[in-house]
Amino acid sequence: MADQIQEGSIHFPFPYTPYSIQKDFMAELYRVLEAGKIGIFESPTGTGKSLSLICGALSWLRDFERKKQQEEARLLDTGIAPSNHLEEPPPHMSTSQEVPDTSKPAGEPDWIAQFVQKKEEKDKIDRLRDEQVRRKKREGHLQQIRHNAHLKYAAKRMRQEEEEMERLLRLSKEMLAAAGSGQPEEELGREEDLVLAEYDSDEEKKTVSGVLEEDDEDLEEEHVTKIYYCSRTHSQLMQFVHEVQKSPFGKETRLITLGSRQNLCVNEEVKRLGSVHLINDRCLEMQKNKHEKKNKEEEKAKKRKTETRTSCPFYNYEQMQFLGDEVLVEVKDIEQLVALGKEARACPYYGSRFAVPSAQLVVLPYQMLLHAATRHAAGIKLQGQVVIIDEAHNLIDSITSIHSAEVSGSQLCQAHSQLSQYMERYRKLLKAKNLMYIKQILYLLEKFVTVLGGNVKQNPNTQNLFQTGTELKTINDFLFQSQIDNINLFKVQRYFEKSMVSRKLFGFTKEYGGVSILPPSKEQSKLTGFQHFLQSLKPGTGAAPSSSSGEDESQPPWLGSPLMQIESFLAALTTANQDGRVIVSRQGSLSQSSLRFLLLNPSVHFAQVVKECRAMIIAGGTMQPVADFREQLLQCAGIGTERVVEFSCGHVIPPDNILPIVLCSGPSNQQLEFIYQKRELPQMMDEIGRILCNLCNVVPGGVVCFFPSYEYLYKVQAHWEQSGLLTRLAVKKKIFQEPNRANQVEQVLTEYSKCIKRCSQVKGVMTGALLLSVVGGKMSEGINFSDDLGRCVVMVGMPYPNIKSLELQEKMAYLDQTLPNSPGKSLIENLCMKAVNQSIGRAIRHQQDFASILLLDQRYSRPSILAKLPSWIRDQVEIKATFGPAFAALRKVSPLPLFPPCNTSLEQKILKDFWYVFPVSPGEIWSFLTDEHHSLLHA
Repeated sequence: MADQIQEGSIHFPFPYTPYSIQKDFMAELYRVLEAGKIGIFESPTGTGKSLSLICGALSWLRDFERKKQQEEARLLDTGIAPSNHLEEPPPHMSTSQEVPDTSKPAGEPDWIAQFVQKKEEKDKIDRLRDEQVRRKKREGHLQQIRHNAHLKYAAKRMRQEEEEMERLLRLSKEMLAAAGSGQPEEELGREEDLVLAEYDSDEEKKTVSGVLEEDDEDLEEEHVTKIYYCSRTHSQLMQFVHEVQKSPFGKETRLITLGSRQNLCVNEEVKRLGSVHLINDRCLEMQKNKHEKKNKEEEKAKKRKTETRTSCPFYNYEQMQFLGDEVLVEVKDIEQLVALGKEARACPYYGSRFAVPSAQLVVLPYQMLLHAATRHAAGIKLQGQVVIIDEAHNLIDSITSIHSAEVSGSQLCQAHSQLSQYMERYRKLLKAKNLMYIKQILYLLEKFVTVLGGNVKQNPNTQNLFQTGTELKTINDFLFQSQIDNINLFKVQRYFEKSMVSRKLFGFTKEYGGVSILPPSKEQSKLTGFQHFLQSLKPGTGAAPSSSSGEDESQPPWLGSPLMQIESFLAALTTANQDGRVIVSRQGSLSQSSLRFLLLNPSVHFAQVVKECRAMIIAGGTMQPVADFREQLLQCAGIGTERVVEFSCGHVIPPDNILPIVLCSGPSNQQLEFIYQKRELPQMMDEIGRILCNLCNVVPGGVVCFFPSYEYLYKVQAHWEQSGLLTRLAVKKKIFQEPNRANQVEQVLTEYSKCIKRCSQVKGVMTGALLLSVVGGKMSEGINFSDDLGRCVVMVGMPYPNIKSLELQEKMAYLDQTLPNSPGKSLIENLCMKAVNQSIGRAIRHQQDFASILLLDQRYSRPSILAKLPSWIRDQVEIKATFGPAFAALRKVSPLPLFPPCNTSLEQKILKDFWYVFPVSPGEIWSFLTDEHHSLLHA
């Protein structure tokens, strides 16, 4: 049953009695949203962060809508609207800058000013009435769908009739084709699809963010005030939606989940393609008939030709509109949305976008919010809305990754060859503007290959480069060296967007170039001319592999046309010179060499989101160190410190349930400092083994040990195997290792979990399992080592990034140049501690959980390092100079779950003290405690 929690005058519905930290979290969240500020919220895993976000944010939205409707009703009753109503600046602007009074220009007569003011008031009142009518109509429509099953049956009957009509049309076309009249027109229709439409550069000014204005007119609808919630993965989004369903707001909130085509597509023919790029291309190819409509006369003339084009049966306007309404009636996760799409024969990817304007809560992945073009294409409007970014510990890395791009020498040569063949085939059909831009793109590709030291007309796999190495250049220097500074890249970028030349080329290569939409098979058919050359350009086709493994994850996903990747790289080159760098990497052959764009200033793209939205919450379980968010995102985006609020709460576990220890020396008094020069010494690797051997003797269940890199893990493991330490470890714990392939992680975790469960039941010599993992690897984020899966987390050394990395050095230099107090120097330490915090946060997942955390390096004892640990860990840290006291403290962390529950705290204390001294099995303890001894417990 939901509890009504009141903080001050604010009521927070909650599914159960919340923790005190949850009350504080919701109250502070409410204040941040009301004031229009930016909040950085940290709440450890297991403290109910998701529910606090849901109940706090939706309570604010509930009150905001109520106040707005009350104000509207009052204004409509009086018929007088204040001049600033509905056009007042966002809360964060009202305190920092004054809005100029433009109601009466200088020298204007009073009667004119009064007339203008009255007209403005009347227009605002009219807008209020229209908005009220739309809101009532929308709510009435949703209520009708919710309670009237007749509408669903009518829609289903209409779908069945349409399907029957499509089946009959398809049958008639097949009969015509069988008569011998369909084939030539079908080929002609395909040719027509591949030719670029007429392009006029003057129209570039009319383009709005690459979105077709023709479609926007149909889909335009006023957006209600809403909350955009985004997280990293679809599984995290599904988990959040399930929390909304369980919350007191689950029945009344209009929620829609947005996702990629790969996750939402219900067309099996398209979904079988597998690759994200191929699915996107195929989907757009099937929809282009809609976007290429001319006037009705032209349509009739081309009717028989267009009928042969493949279109998606799920792309139906009425059905997608119905799906958009239906999904708002009840909260649904992404799997339920897909199931509903299949049932309704409507596309969930496009249908979900119809629901965005009316939704109160929009759930979407990072990429859709942080990438401007994707944001606009999805119909996301942030003006005056609330944005919540959860799991934001790697927000900076995500923005950098989304807006970085890389192209290989092989891709450049392949794109040049394909585009050249395309131009030659359709030269007579292409207009002058198209030819001009295609020649410009070919010129750009040729110059990029020249910069790498190759020749665009030769096979990149056989071109060996004389000069090798890596260079880092500013954008301007790269443009000058490439001799392309005279080309307007902004116009080229717009041409890519409007003409869709990348997708046309994909269709061309698929039709004529022998470029399969699946990875090439081992037995290649004999090809000649253009097809043979294209085949030779594919990565990895130089020599037939002898291995039979066809599931190598190291191979890149197969793309039909590399021009799409090059399009992203060209778009990146339009970034301001100071905000990015180009890395020219020459590695032996041209096919292995690459050009990579590195974004130095992620705040450029983040600032667009921050400035548009009303308020923003950046939340995570582990946000320390917060300095990176303040400096690299908010300060660089021009956000003042007065608008930023930081909130961090403790954990819900008792203080005794966690024991973080900084260990400065091992059992043989070897100083623990795993700097690069010392960490591979035999005595250092032996000391890690001795520490783990002692831990495995006393810690029950699972022990997770994180190493700074894969390379170091392999070296330590090989050394232990040679010295016999690995055999000693395997006596008490079965040893598991983080796998190389991502698709094997689930299997390793399952076996690890089964082993621990089996050992806890059997009560043999082996007490659990030891998992050797890597910081920043597949097990350091998003994995839940709760309860017996993670009774102890060990961190070997400090995982500092490679200081010799060109990218890191350039990032540090950029921060030092653009921000005060030289934050570049602390960047390395912040990156290290962010990785450490994520790894050690895998344990302690709920209120009753307990674990010890062992930091093996004396450098963790430095005050500057300790300050960057999460507060709930930092407050409990014990620094142990030697191993003895640390080992004694670690033994006391393990509770006594196998003993009967104690009646008094004194009884519990006696049992614990007895077990600390004699850590034997429970059966032995109870046999030792005779009736006489047992009576002492009740004395």
